[in-house]
Amino acid sequence: MDIEMTQHGHGGLPVVVFPTTLGSYYEAKDFYLIDSVRDFINAGAITVYCPDGVNKHSWYNKNIHPERRVKNHMAFDQFIEKEVLDLVASRSPDGKICLAGCSFGGYTASNLAFKLPHKVNYLISMSGSYDIKSFLDGYYDDNVYFNNPVDYLPDMQHPDLWKMGIILGTSDWDICKEANFGMSDLLHNKGVRHWLDVVPDSTHDWPLWRHMFPRYIYEIVKNR
Repeated sequence: MDIEMTQHGHGGLPVVVFPTTLGSYYEAKDFYLIDSVRDFINAGAITVYCPDGVNKHSWYNKNIHPERRVKNHMAFDQFIEKEVLDLVASRSPDGKICLAGCSFGGYTASNLAFKLPHKVNYLISMSGSYDIKSFLDGYYDDNVYFNNPVDYLPDMQHPDLWKMGIILGTSDWDICKEANFGMSDLLHNKGVRHWLDVVPDSTHDWPLWRHMFPRYIYEIVKNR
């Protein structure tokens, strides 16, 4: 199938933003996430790419066997790696790229970044989750393991994981707060440096992510 993608900007660090649960490639624009980093885009500091998602064909498709749900997601990851990441890296001034996402997009970005630390330099996960077993009706195989960060990360030893700039954003009232604390603990136990940011008095929704995104982009651009 064809995957649509928007591009915002023409220079600087490529930032690939994945959609939320059943969201589309244009939701980041429609919910003003792009506008929240417009100053960075206009200054040529970043270019934001927003590919469409396939969650309706994978994790959220209850009409197919769980084994096929995982394989459909893996096909999407392979597409992103070969046709998106390699492309945007070639447009990056220093070859570096950032993956980002909100809510379930945080899972998509994190899983891909953790599997490809040799290709991904920065990760921004805003209110992400990191365990997809609840979408698989009890089914488990090697493919599930290798797409479930809380399972494979403890055993992972790729040296580039320790070089990645990782930001985990959550909030006091975020439904994914405990998931982010758990991921932070996992990374801490491995000695992987990261920033766990907890925003006070905010819920799991776009206003929170519009607050987070420019702050995180600023920290990455400032320290490049």
